Amino acid sequence: MSVKTRVFVVDDSALVRQFMTEVIQSQPDMTLIGIAADPISALPKMQQQWPDVILLDVEMPRMDGLTFLRQLMATHPTPVVICSSLTEAGASLTLEALSAGAVAVFAKAKLGVRQHLESIAADLLRAVREAAGAKALNVASPNTRQAPVNIKLHDSPMAVTHTTDRVIAIGTSTGGTQALENVLSVLPADAPGIVVVQHMPEKFTAAFAERLNQLCAIEVREAKNADRVIDGLALIAPGGRHLQLHRSGAHYIVEVLDGPPVNRHKPSVDVLFRSAAKAGGPNVLGIIMTGMGDDGARGLLAMREAGAMTLAQDEASCVVFGMPKEAIRMGAAVAVHPLSSFPVDIMNFARQGIGRQR
Repeated sequence: MSVKTRVFVVDDSALVRQFMTEVIQSQPDMTLIGIAADPISALPKMQQQWPDVILLDVEMPRMDGLTFLRQLMATHPTPVVICSSLTEAGASLTLEALSAGAVAVFAKAKLGVRQHLESIAADLLRAVREAAGAKALNVASPNTRQAPVNIKLHDSPMAVTHTTDRVIAIGTSTGGTQALENVLSVLPADAPGIVVVQHMPEKFTAAFAERLNQLCAIEVREAKNADRVIDGLALIAPGGRHLQLHRSGAHYIVEVLDGPPVNRHKPSVDVLFRSAAKAGGPNVLGIIMTGMGDDGARGLLAMREAGAMTLAQDEASCVVFGMPKEAIRMGAAVAVHPLSSFPVDIMNFARQGIGRQR
């Protein structure tokens, strides 16, 4: 018999706790070992039987989920799925939680909670299964981050405003919020234009981009339709919309569009990568990073076949190795590198196109 995933739910909403109980207990591969209305009540119960995955609310009385998460990751790292309301404040706190070590975010509505939870029950269960197979990592303090990459793309002090003919396309999912922060926060202000798909619910991507913008020398913002891709700018695909790269004369622009989910995701990494293969070919560097499933693997292969340089994150530095593993299996990645090397890879590509696939 296979071992069941032990789940503990911490949420101050009785309705949410009841729903989580029903859904988790209906799964043959999961067992609910406890529920609590706040972290202070939860901890003594968890110490009797430690969970494999914790479903954690952010905004709670007595102790908020973010404080609890930070203490948890410092003393007993455990995969955590954040359950946060779809509000601006909730989104901001949730992104802090992801940065503090949570492996995934699960959105819940303020109104019509039961109906909303029923509509996304499958996504919730998928998030729990992803978390069960993820690494819970101690998050390095800001003082232990890499030093900024000291490679200059242009001699001109106005380089950040220039149009780039090199584009970096990045796709990631579970664990990607931390991975992107680690990469983007050390890039210099004249780094090449970057387009990113991070699997994330609607309403969270704007807050995520704003958080990165505060940490990075480059500008980071949520993409809008017809935005130009220029040096010193990273565009994050909006939650609930696909992102495509297009060539417009001598420039690259992005298209933000609606459509059905691809590989169960919207935005989808495959959608971005396939458009990058068509629009950019060898002028684009594709990077597939930590995440569950196979979204992006086929798109990365299309990029390599179009002459692009393609990289996959190595298993040791991934929270979840699924997406890079599938890309490597397909032969989509020209090289497999640790997360720590990506800032240098990006600047080398922008500066010289080193190692591009011919």
